[in-house]
Amino acid sequence: MLRTTALATILAATQFSALAATAETPCDAVSFSDVGWTDITTTTSIAKQILEPLGYDVDVSVLSVPVTFASLSGGDTDIFLGNWMPAQAGAVQPYLDDGTIVIAHENLQGTVYTLAVPAYTYEKGLKDFADIAKFADELDETIYGIEPGNEGNDYLIGLTEANTHGLGEFKVKESSEQGMLSQVRRAYDKGEDVVFLGWAPHPMNVNFELKYLTGGEEFFGGVGVVNTLTRAGFSEECPNVGKLLTNLDFTVSMESEIMGAILNDGEDADDAVKAYVTAHPEILDPWLDGVTTTAGEPGLPAVKAAFGL
Repeated sequence: MLRTTALATILAATQFSALAATAETPCDAVSFSDVGWTDITTTTSIAKQILEPLGYDVDVSVLSVPVTFASLSGGDTDIFLGNWMPAQAGAVQPYLDDGTIVIAHENLQGTVYTLAVPAYTYEKGLKDFADIAKFADELDETIYGIEPGNEGNDYLIGLTEANTHGLGEFKVKESSEQGMLSQVRRAYDKGEDVVFLGWAPHPMNVNFELKYLTGGEEFFGGVGVVNTLTRAGFSEECPNVGKLLTNLDFTVSMESEIMGAILNDGEDADDAVKAYVTAHPEILDPWLDGVTTTAGEPGLPAVKAAFGL
């Protein structure tokens, strides 16, 4: 009887440990989507370099925006730091409505996202979406977008298909961020006219003297924000990471400076982030407020040590 009781106790303890380990699993590893935009690569690197010294395994996958939302909704990805609003409102709203994706935090304010042109083109009179067709020859009937599947591209393609603003003969050339900017650089250096998707924060606003067009507010809005999204239930399963996510506030100037090091100087994103944090260690204090390591120790000292501070 004693041996039976002891065996039952051991089995119960083993089962409890297994259940506990299972319960802790979602908090041991954290997954992010990075859609390949330099600003989101930057903020994702920040989060990764904070979480790893806290004891988390961090996985980052490069996914398109539509795949990101589907992956969050399906529980395959935990976190996305790049929900640009209002530009992504139409794509993300169904998931917010059905509760499979949650807005965890507004991590950036003061964003701009719409079509842009060089200042010299703007001064010629291309100031609004309605003006683009007047410059059809100068623009080679081309609007330069970013990666295929992006909501901004889809909106612009819709304008051409509907011949809105007389854009029926225009084509939207979809490319990567870097591919688009390379084309803009070639045109800009020659003083040629070009219209393209632009946004801030981004060092393009320093590298080029550019102007943003009016007329796209129905889709792009005015000044916008970027949200942190999580899959449903993530912050409840992993409240320590959830606390960090609510603490992670960024600024346009911060992101633009780091992005400049990546795009202009060719630095690796992780190296650029580390250099910025090392030069501005005070930013870690509010980010790590109330955040611990996976072992329950204060998080700030561990993260500072990882940055050599």
